[in-house]
Amino acid sequence: MEDNSTNIATNLAGLGVDIIEIERLQKAFARVPRMRDRLFTAAEIEYAEAKARPIVHYALFFAAKEAVLKALGTGFRGMGWTDVEVRHSERGRPYPHLEGEARLEAMRQGVVSIELSLSYTHQVGVASAVAIREQDRPQVIDTVDPKAELLKQFKDLRSLLDEMDESLSDDAPSET
Repeated sequence: MEDNSTNIATNLAGLGVDIIEIERLQKAFARVPRMRDRLFTAAEIEYAEAKARPIVHYALFFAAKEAVLKALGTGFRGMGWTDVEVRHSERGRPYPHLEGEARLEAMRQGVVSIELSLSYTHQVGVASAVAIREQDRPQVIDTVDPKAELLKQFKDLRSLLDEMDESLSDDAPSET
């Protein structure tokens, strides 16, 4: 069987998944209180602290950072923890905002967006990320407006009928 790993890597968008045990992160915070401030941006801390169970959101943010950098294929090599920030749209949808080396790496790869999905149970948080390049996006196929198509067909048919009428009237005997 042929090794297509090089070919596949250049033709597909990146995919990253990470899972984290929420309790494990909570214990790490208890051991190293400053860890929270080193791993998360001020906006992420503000968001998490406004929730009923902040540790769940910290775990999701942690997993999201890992998943995004896996999708870029870099892991944390050369990246800072705050190079990836999890933000939320007005409807609450999470998305990654890249800064520093993570942003530069995404630009080098031609990544135009990264889709992010977060989920959790009482025990674990899970994040999945897909890095998308322009050429990876689905191509929009021009769709035909059904009314416009019907109107065009009607006009074509009408034109054909007019030509037939003219042809028949040309062939009709003339009265003299």
